[in-house]
Amino acid sequence: MRSPSRNAAPPATWVLLAGATAAGLLLGPVNLLAQVTLPYPWANLANSPAVWAVAAFAVGVWGVRGLARVSVAGALLLVLAVESYYAAAVVFLGDDSATLYNPVAFIWMGFGVVAGVVFGTAGAWYRSSRRWRANIGLAALGGVFVAEALKDVLSGAFGLPTALILTGVALLVPLVLGRSRRHRLESLALVVPLALVGLVGYLIAM
Repeated sequence: MRSPSRNAAPPATWVLLAGATAAGLLLGPVNLLAQVTLPYPWANLANSPAVWAVAAFAVGVWGVRGLARVSVAGALLLVLAVESYYAAAVVFLGDDSATLYNPVAFIWMGFGVVAGVVFGTAGAWYRSSRRWRANIGLAALGGVFVAEALKDVLSGAFGLPTALILTGVALLVPLVLGRSRRHRLESLALVVPLALVGLVGYLIAM
């Protein structure tokens, strides 16, 4: 498996962190806008933690090398996204400014740190020349969508249409992003096992 990381130099650390900062500040308001404008069930998808994980994964893909720095960049992005989401709700929906620093916000920021580290690393691994890392990195992104779909069905958080969309996205991730037929098939085979790991994480967090 050839790695695209050999063909593109990774950005400097300060560029990576600046990009993560900008993306985090943008993600929150865009997510809020999508929730209030998109029809059901797409509005549910907009507020999906799995969709937020895609942003951290993308930062890892961009950062390529240095697991410490892509982990920090992923965590920074999601923490800022949480705060910018609440800030946008205060400005545009008239929410109480206390939502910016209440316990719920800090809990979500904690989840953001964990997800940022995990999926920032997954994004970097996806571009690795080591086959097992590339497979796990891509499967982790697909797996989080399946894990969320299972969590939603078990908890009754959202309806079946949202779960079906999440599952469809999970199947498309390896098929669309796989760099070869082998990469696609091996990553697809790992989606469900990693989804079960993710589901355990969801249930513990709940």
